[in-house]
Amino acid sequence: MESCNEAVVVQDLTYQYHASGPFILRDIDFRIDRGEVVVITGLSGCGKSTLCLCISGLIHHHRNGVISGKIILNGKDTRGMRGPDLALEVGMVFQDPDTQLFSPTVEDEIAFAPENLCLPPEQIQERVNNVIDTLGLAALRHANPYYLSGGEKHLVALAAVLALDPPVLILDEVLSQLDSLGKKRVITTLEILRDKGKTIIAVEHNLEALAFADRFMVLEAGKIIRFDRTEKILADQDLLMTRRLI
Repeated sequence: MESCNEAVVVQDLTYQYHASGPFILRDIDFRIDRGEVVVITGLSGCGKSTLCLCISGLIHHHRNGVISGKIILNGKDTRGMRGPDLALEVGMVFQDPDTQLFSPTVEDEIAFAPENLCLPPEQIQERVNNVIDTLGLAALRHANPYYLSGGEKHLVALAAVLALDPPVLILDEVLSQLDSLGKKRVITTLEILRDKGKTIIAVEHNLEALAFADRFMVLEAGKIIRFDRTEKILADQDLLMTRRLI
């Protein structure tokens, strides 16, 4: 039975690219409380991005495959949710931001989703201004996202998701292409969002960068091998070295 304080509940999750193929995810079970920050880590190919797509409910839009199990977001089963309903519960920033940027200007990109929710114009503008200020994007406001650097695109993609103000936020390696200033902006923003009660799931290889997280999940070959408090994971040198996480 799910607790009212749980933002994400994953039960018996498995995923295959096709029915006769290997399991990309196998026997995944975990729960994340509202307001928690959880980092998912592990070597490339261990299933991190696929797990994020499953949690977000976007797996059916990005990959054909066989999925089983249950995913509950804020008490709602994702299997019965439409795209617009999912967008109100969870927002995801992809590893490759080019897959989610298509508007002619940064401002238009950030405003797009709130406009599609038919929010009042003044509320849309307020949200756009807030996320632009938060992420330091004022100089890029009228720029075409297509011509931005990889790091700038990640910031714009994050801003577009934040404009929807979802209670659950999923970030797939958003720090990887950012310069030191961009990383600082994102980390500060995540800390602020955590303080506001947002639930954050972040895929990251640089464990020290998100050491403020509550818990770390270590994936290996599609299975969870450790899910524990951050301080315990970072102190376990045997785990970090044998799994090549440092």
